[in-house]
Amino acid sequence: MKTFKVTKLFQKTLFGIIATFGLIGLATSSLSVYTVDTHLSEEYVTNSRDISKAIANASVDILLNRDLATLQSVIDQYLEIQGIKYVYITDETGEFLAHTFIPGVPDVIANDDPSSTATVERNIPGLCVPCVEVGSSILAGVAGTVHVGMDTSLIALKIQRAIGRQAFLIFVVFVVCVFAALWFVNMISKPLADVLAYAVELAENGEQNKDGKDGGDSTADDSTAAAVLERKDELGDLARLMLFLARGRRIKEDAAP
Repeated sequence: MKTFKVTKLFQKTLFGIIATFGLIGLATSSLSVYTVDTHLSEEYVTNSRDISKAIANASVDILLNRDLATLQSVIDQYLEIQGIKYVYITDETGEFLAHTFIPGVPDVIANDDPSSTATVERNIPGLCVPCVEVGSSILAGVAGTVHVGMDTSLIALKIQRAIGRQAFLIFVVFVVCVFAALWFVNMISKPLADVLAYAVELAENGEQNKDGKDGGDSTADDSTAAAVLERKDELGDLARLMLFLARGRRIKEDAAP
């Protein structure tokens, strides 16, 4: 079974590649979470406001006729829309004309300003934690205000699903890239290890022939030495340079008295 042996020189390089990829994955996931959360939150607020405007427009004639039973049935049907948790309508004095709360209006809403149409975030235990509420005026506030609350926990659920798929894809790519990095680093580290072994052989035996064979005991395989010397890249140049220097040193030693 072939194993990968990474030299110390390239261990930091391999670690850097893995760390960089992990950082990219983390940054990509964080950006995706922020983008999806922002987009869905804006979409929820926009949809809630459109629904509140639709209810406000449809409630004008009903309020003028004081048909509260019909008004209740109108807002009840909107609870069938995914995400909508509650709807309530107040008149110009702040009195609750119709609502979908069971059994009654929560204190956090009852104590708030019923005429406000600002977008607010609420935590209503047993109903929605958290939720966003928007409002729309009926006849510019003269006839009252419509409020719609939507459960924003669905946003977190959708984010989990989206990021879960993305995280799985990133993990698969990460594993593939790690093995690819090991393979590419091994392509460099193995020839480098061969050059190192050849240098040790030169240091121990002094002189070698052009084909990589030495005159004494050898610590490196002859085929490996020949392969190193025949390389056409920088490692081959380095091996030939070491051979040249070793021969020059041997000549000087032989010529010395």
